Amino acid sequence: MKKMTEAQLAELETDLNAIRDEVLADLGDRDASYIRRMVRLHRSLEAGGRLMMPFGFIPPVFVAATVTLGVAKILENMEIGHNVMHGQYDWMNDPSLHSQTYEWDTVCTSDSWRRTHNYEHHTYTNIIGKDRDYGYAVLRLTDEEPWKPWHALQFINYILLSVFFQWGVGLHELETEKLRSREISWREKLPFLKEFARKGGRQAFKDYVFFPLLTFPVAPIVLAGNVGANLIRNLWSSTVIFCGHFTQDAETFTEEECEGESKGHWYLRQLTGSSNFTGGRWLHVLSGHLSYQVEHHVFPDLPAHRYPEISGKVQAVCQKYGIHYNTGRFAKQYGTVLKRILRHSLPEKVTGMARAA
Repeated sequence: MKKMTEAQLAELETDLNAIRDEVLADLGDRDASYIRRMVRLHRSLEAGGRLMMPFGFIPPVFVAATVTLGVAKILENMEIGHNVMHGQYDWMNDPSLHSQTYEWDTVCTSDSWRRTHNYEHHTYTNIIGKDRDYGYAVLRLTDEEPWKPWHALQFINYILLSVFFQWGVGLHELETEKLRSREISWREKLPFLKEFARKGGRQAFKDYVFFPLLTFPVAPIVLAGNVGANLIRNLWSSTVIFCGHFTQDAETFTEEECEGESKGHWYLRQLTGSSNFTGGRWLHVLSGHLSYQVEHHVFPDLPAHRYPEISGKVQAVCQKYGIHYNTGRFAKQYGTVLKRILRHSLPEKVTGMARAA
């Protein structure tokens, strides 16, 4: 992490707080209209996808229905659910868009997400041993984590995690690594497992039983389409999240260097531990504006559609203090993610020898 004096960190905090305060002072109808427009778009896409699905015996219609439903799920999870649960629209006092009452279309419960993501991840971002989102307890992405033989197969784990991403996220709070080491017991996790089983069961029933049976003569087609839509959502959301956190230049931190950190130091950690990617407007919308992951980690409770507007100001602050602003084309950033996964699948002595050669 870049070394800065306490005075510089205090000044950094002041500069970033000023950007945040400017946006907060301007919140209003434009933001409310935006999120409600996204909700209407999601509902239209979901209805369209589900209405087309029974006619999926016509191949082009099947593809259109599956993609439409997949995009609807992406929009709901990324641009609506994730951002609403960060409290970005709590100021509207709309129960349907409030962080404490919103329940999203995925097997992970909102309560579990708020605990593991909003609190744990955003508080301890990229601190090895504290941020369990870093590698999701199945991927080794830094030399600070000791290599174990099963890491050699972690690219397979990455593929499986991406394919079943909603289930991996839903079970993240189970803390399987602590269960294996017996730091915690299964009994302690029973309340969570019951909560997960209820939500996961409802989601599975809806997509894999209810809607197929509703169109019984073509149930297999509808089932296949729903599986495909969930797969599209899983692959896209996992790729976006990985590009925001695990690129080659995204830094990691030790518990010692973050002990007793100030708000300015926390800001510095968010700036250097996150990654952006560039693209067109709809790429940003369908990524939940997590294409501006740097801005999101610095200002998680500001409406995400505002991130493009403040990105230039955040970059200017980074330039002022000589902080690297990590951004690049989507394909380039994703390529560095894959490279990082592959590199850390090998022991440090092997990768070190390769670099030396």
